[in-house]
Amino acid sequence: MTRRALLLVLCLVLSGCASVQFDLPTEVERGDTTDPTFGDSTRNPTQGTGQTASEGAIADRSNPWGESVVTVAINTSANSDREYREEVQQALDYWEANSEQYAGYAIQYELVPDAESPDLIVNFVENVESCPRVEHAAGCAPYITNANQISRPMHIDVDDSFSSDSTVHIIKHELGHTLGLNHSSAPQSVMSSQSSLASRPMTDATDRDLPWADADLTVYIGQTSEQNEREAVREQVEHALDYYADGAEDTVPSNVSFTFTDNRANADIVVEFPDELPCNPSSSGSCGGIRGTDPDQDGALEEYERLTISISGVDTDAVGWYVGYWLGYGFGLDESELAPPFQDASVRERQSDWWE
Repeated sequence: MTRRALLLVLCLVLSGCASVQFDLPTEVERGDTTDPTFGDSTRNPTQGTGQTASEGAIADRSNPWGESVVTVAINTSANSDREYREEVQQALDYWEANSEQYAGYAIQYELVPDAESPDLIVNFVENVESCPRVEHAAGCAPYITNANQISRPMHIDVDDSFSSDSTVHIIKHELGHTLGLNHSSAPQSVMSSQSSLASRPMTDATDRDLPWADADLTVYIGQTSEQNEREAVREQVEHALDYYADGAEDTVPSNVSFTFTDNRANADIVVEFPDELPCNPSSSGSCGGIRGTDPDQDGALEEYERLTISISGVDTDAVGWYVGYWLGYGFGLDESELAPPFQDASVRERQSDWWE
């Protein structure tokens, strides 16, 4: 399943009494994500061709299915509550309109979901296991180039966890294999071995009790400008972590725990002390950034993967308050849902023993 990563950045700036700015644009990170892979059951899938959607090899061959209409049935898993008739029909209509151009011959389909003797069955499954050489396949189909390869009924497997539009795309792709098209064939918008797909709608992270995959979160503390401040800074961070481990006045689940790590790359929460704030270089205060995944591609994160807290130009005895403020954000809380110490706190209150 495609995991589209997003980085959401907010800023808390000090200027007399600090104010919160929630109007920064969303940035999208894509470099560390892996797209799902399509597969065919008779050959290893090719890697990305680098061709545009309109490019790719054009086939020129006779119809291995014969001149008769190809009857297509649908089979769903026992746990599925979806019918898929509309999605399958859209994919069949696409190839009826385009097979002659791209496969070299015309094809006609008849969709009969419960047909007793179909030529082709589209199976919707929880996990595609019919392509053993392909990991995380979204679909799998036989690569058919001549009539000798056809033993009716032929089968296409499709992962049933994707959205309606993505499901149509997967079926189109796998039907292309049954027409003799491989991953270097045109149209690349359909036949490329990789594609960005959306899951079915999922609960947003901010609507879940715990927006993380695990309640045991690892924390990394970056270098401070003054090495002799490090012990005091760590103590401040510990106050914030302990406060949330105790439930933060019932604003977070009771099973949350934290452990420190020296490995920044593997940390869930990173507390860093840059010379300038990434969200507002000219100001003192803090920034909070959340990275996570958006598998249903609705523009909202469904699971958090990394909280980065940047603190610059604040007194050491206020560091814990800033960490605590952004931890609330990292648990999906909005301003009105934060624990009392983090709502409308004055500069003096931020420097107090607010955790007691």
